[in-house]
Amino acid sequence: MPENSVDVVISGAGPNGLMLAGELALGGVHAIVLDELPEPSDQPKANGLVGQVVRLLDMRGLYHEFGGAPGAPQPLPAYFFSGLPLSFAELADNPMTLLGIPQPKLVRLLEKWAAGLGVDIRWGNRLDELTQRDDGVDITVAGPDGDYRLGARYLIGADGGRSSVRKQVGIEFPGYTATDSVTRIGHVWLPDELRTSDGGIEILGFGRLPFGHNRLERGGFVFAELDPGRPLIASMEFGVEPVPEGTPMTIEELRDSVRRVLGVDLPLEAPRGPGPHALRRIENQNTRQADRYREGNVFLLGDAAHVHSGMGGPGLNLGLQDAANLGWKLAAEINGWAPAGLLDTYHSERHPVGVRVMMSSLAQTALFAPGPEVTALRTLLGELLERPENTEYIARLMSGSDTRYETGDPHPLAGRMVPDLTLETPDGTKRVAELMRKARPVLLMLADASTFPDITEAWRDRVDIVTATSIDAPATALLIRPDGYVAWAADDTDQSTSDRLHAALTHWFGTPMSVPANG
Repeated sequence: MPENSVDVVISGAGPNGLMLAGELALGGVHAIVLDELPEPSDQPKANGLVGQVVRLLDMRGLYHEFGGAPGAPQPLPAYFFSGLPLSFAELADNPMTLLGIPQPKLVRLLEKWAAGLGVDIRWGNRLDELTQRDDGVDITVAGPDGDYRLGARYLIGADGGRSSVRKQVGIEFPGYTATDSVTRIGHVWLPDELRTSDGGIEILGFGRLPFGHNRLERGGFVFAELDPGRPLIASMEFGVEPVPEGTPMTIEELRDSVRRVLGVDLPLEAPRGPGPHALRRIENQNTRQADRYREGNVFLLGDAAHVHSGMGGPGLNLGLQDAANLGWKLAAEINGWAPAGLLDTYHSERHPVGVRVMMSSLAQTALFAPGPEVTALRTLLGELLERPENTEYIARLMSGSDTRYETGDPHPLAGRMVPDLTLETPDGTKRVAELMRKARPVLLMLADASTFPDITEAWRDRVDIVTATSIDAPATALLIRPDGYVAWAADDTDQSTSDRLHAALTHWFGTPMSVPANG
């Protein structure tokens, strides 16, 4: 084993790798993060965070720091599914939240957060080779001053869709590659008079198109001005010849593609303000997922585990929650209190979530294709989406709030992300999110807990115990995992409830140092 031995090495300092590093640090484990880039990339990719991941950042105290409005994250009044409008006005429980933040800014903020927690982030250091052994992984790194070796108990591949880590450990990446479409994306300059008051665009000779994805007879057109004065334009063409390999993407190419889709000229020019600016072409869109997220002491995270279309913004919702799911479990294992099999639940919980995201992504792509049969299907789906119950179903799918892990507990809240209740505690009024800042398990007692003291005391070294009241309490007690999901819940405090709590604590957080009398 190399002299330079650490608990965890993460290959890839994108959002997911940095989020995992921060989660581990909160759990007392300080990883080394490697990235072959000399500094964080300025290439614009995702333009924001949508869904439950916004609540996750709120739990870590990052939502406001990353630009969120004061208070709890507020749901969106409307959104879209493959360009079809979704109105959430009639939903009693709207799960769709948004934090608009360009990916380069997100990476730099996560880097600052992780570094502040003591994470060792090494830019310009590329993982070259790895060898697994029974108790860890040996790694060769190409650094700016030459090659060196590291030994790690665990290695995390957060190194993107072409993951070297995934390939070296032999994890298959089955899926589907679309070869009949080309998408072109770029930040542009447009005349002010083209903009509409509701965030859309009025195109001379064509008419008005709203904000977001628009399916047209000749393809797709996207307009989104997230930064004032710097609109993002995209065109999608189907059944077209691929662009010769190595051809650089240009503003002229984007303008020509938009003309083919709209049938009229759009007077777009290169953006005039400071960058970074997006300008890229996407061909051969992949929808693929690793057949397993773990091989020995190596785990996959983010795009290394799954790639798909970005329509609807699901990528960071999926990847950052992968990181939160794995982080506390890996820290528990390294700290010596993880129950047997805990690390295996990373795959069993997150792989099915990835399957659903890819289903949603492929469905939206299919609904965006040209053809009268697709038009008819969109018309039918549009009629169905006028019913609030159907809109709610799609909202839950896109936000990830339909995720329910198998926790072994029968309560309806078990396995779901905890509601963000407003609590009256001995320390004042708090939201549930504020209890999760340290990424520790929380036993939230919302009623008389007199039957629980022996149990709760035994796990105090790893579980925070909070007594509170809430006018909208959905249960008398909740056991919340560090990733924000409910492991156990109860509506009463009798002996059977006490037994269930003991079983849940043992199942998720191991055997305590001192076992209670009824254990």
